[in-house]
Amino acid sequence: MIFARRESGPPRILYLAFYFPPSRASGVYRARATANHLAAQGWDVTVCAAPMSFLHDVTGSVDEELASTVDRRIIVERPRLNQFAWEKDLRNYSRFRARLPQVANRLYRFNQRKLFPENYASWGRSVVARGLRLHMKRRFDVVLATGNPFASFAAAWAFHRLTGVPYVVDYRDSWTLDLFNDRPAFPDDHLAWSWERRVLSRAAGAVFVNEPLRRWHAERYPDVADRMLVVPNGWDADLVSPAGEAGVDPGITSRPLRFGYLGTLTNSQPVEELAAAWAKARTFPELAEAELNIYGHLGFFKAGKRELASRIGLNLDSDGQVTDDPALPDRGIHYRGPVSKTEIASVYEHNDVLVFLAGGGRYVTSGKIFEYMASGKPIVSVHAPGIAAQDVLDGYPLWFNADSLDAEAVANSMVEAGKVARGLTAEQRAAACRHAQGFTRDNLLAALEERLRGIAGREQIAVSGLPAR
Repeated sequence: MIFARRESGPPRILYLAFYFPPSRASGVYRARATANHLAAQGWDVTVCAAPMSFLHDVTGSVDEELASTVDRRIIVERPRLNQFAWEKDLRNYSRFRARLPQVANRLYRFNQRKLFPENYASWGRSVVARGLRLHMKRRFDVVLATGNPFASFAAAWAFHRLTGVPYVVDYRDSWTLDLFNDRPAFPDDHLAWSWERRVLSRAAGAVFVNEPLRRWHAERYPDVADRMLVVPNGWDADLVSPAGEAGVDPGITSRPLRFGYLGTLTNSQPVEELAAAWAKARTFPELAEAELNIYGHLGFFKAGKRELASRIGLNLDSDGQVTDDPALPDRGIHYRGPVSKTEIASVYEHNDVLVFLAGGGRYVTSGKIFEYMASGKPIVSVHAPGIAAQDVLDGYPLWFNADSLDAEAVANSMVEAGKVARGLTAEQRAAACRHAQGFTRDNLLAALEERLRGIAGREQIAVSGLPAR
C-alpha cells in the first residue's frame, strides 16, 4: 500500500470524470456541477479528464465558454489515452502498428477481451499512474468516479487497492444494463460483469440518477444495496435563469409558434416519430406555419451526422453542412446548430413550446428535462411510455404527454401545447417554476457531498493484501 502524509485542511478528492469541460458530451454537465459544488463546499478538488486531443480530433467539438464556468480552484489533469480505436489516418500510426497492422489489431482485441472491455482502458491506467504521483505529494481522502466511460470505475478500484483510499462510483449512465432496450447489455460470461462485481464489492458507495436504476443494480448486487444512493440530475442555476414572473411574449399572437428541441440528436431517440408527428401537427390551423427549431449537435462524433440529418428530415451539402433545399417541400424543421451552455437561457426564452425527445425505456431520465421545467414553458413529450423522466415531470403543470409515440397522438399534444402557449400567463409560468425549484443541482448534490464527507472522515484500513474479487 502507498501511504502519503495527511495534512490538515480541507478534504481532498480525486474526481475521475472523462467528460469534463470543454467537452460538450451530455454527461459533462453533471460532472461540472459536481466538481463546482464540492469546491464551493470547501473541498480541494482534482479532476482527471479526457485529453484535449480526443475532444478536438475524435468528438470534433468543444465548448470553451462552458470551460470558463468551472470553479478556478479546481485542478484539471488530462492523463493520456491511446486513441487506437479512433485513429484512421495511417500517417499517425505507431511504427509497430504500421509495420504489423494485423498483429496490432489482434493484440488490441485480446486486451479488450481479457483485461478490460472498453476502448478507454489506457486512460484508466494513465489515471492511476497520475493519481499515484499526486497522492504521494499530498494524500487524497476519497475518490469519486463517474461513468461512462467505465474505465474510471476500474481506475478508482485499482487506486484503492494501491493506496487504501475509499472510492464512490457515480452511474451517470448504466454499464451492464441496456437503457434503451431494458435488458442486460452483455451476455452472462462477458468481462464487464466480473469487473462491475469487483468494483462494487469494494466501493464505499454507488450513486444512480433515478430509483429504477438503483433498484435494478440492488437486485443484482444485494450485498452492496445498503451503500447505494439516488442523486438525480438537475438544472444549473448559474446557467439557466428560472422564468420567475415573466409572462408571455406579446408578439406571440401575431406570429407562427416556435417549438424547440435543445440537445444532442442520437440514434437512440425516436427522431422519425418526431418528424412524422410534426408533419401531422402542421396540418392543424393552429400550427400551420409553426417551426421546429433543432439546437445542438447531430450525434456525439463526426461520423454519423448525415444519417441523423436524414432521419429528422434535414439536408446536408457536400461539406456536411445543413442547408435548406428550395426544391423540397417546407417541413418547418430548422437546424440552428450548437449552442453554448452559457447561452441556453435565451434559446428557451425564444421558443414557445419545448420538445422533450428521449430514447429508451423505464430507466431513462434525461438531464435536459430539468432545464426544460426551469424555463416555465409548455413541454411536449416525444418518447416511449413509462420512462423514468415521467416521475420528474409528474406535477409539472405545463406538461403535455401523449403517453405514446403514435404520430397522431403526439401531434394532438403539440396542438394542445401550442394553444396554451398562445395564452400563457405569468401565474402559469411561476407555478411551473415552483415545481422546478426543487431540482436545482446544488439541492440534489447536497446528499452526495454529505456522503462523501462522511466517507472521507473514516479511518482507512490496509486491504491491499486481500484477494481481488
